[in-house]
Amino acid sequence: MKKAIANITDWINEFTGLLQTLVVFGVVVGILFDDPFGVIAGIGKLMSQVGDSGLAGLVALLLVVLWYKK
Repeated sequence: MKKAIANITDWINEFTGLLQTLVVFGVVVGILFDDPFGVIAGIGKLMSQVGDSGLAGLVALLLVVLWYKK
């Protein structure tokens, strides 16, 4: 059972690492080529929603920061 949980955890870690890499790639491409995928606009929209949501947005922002510190 521990081996299965470790295997699933490894898959999740690899998947989130891939997603982080894709977000960074999208931001770099957006800076260089005028945001063809809309990644920078999406991040801006997310940050404006965090600002409008008050305390719930602050908690969500804290979770995102903790996720990236990992």
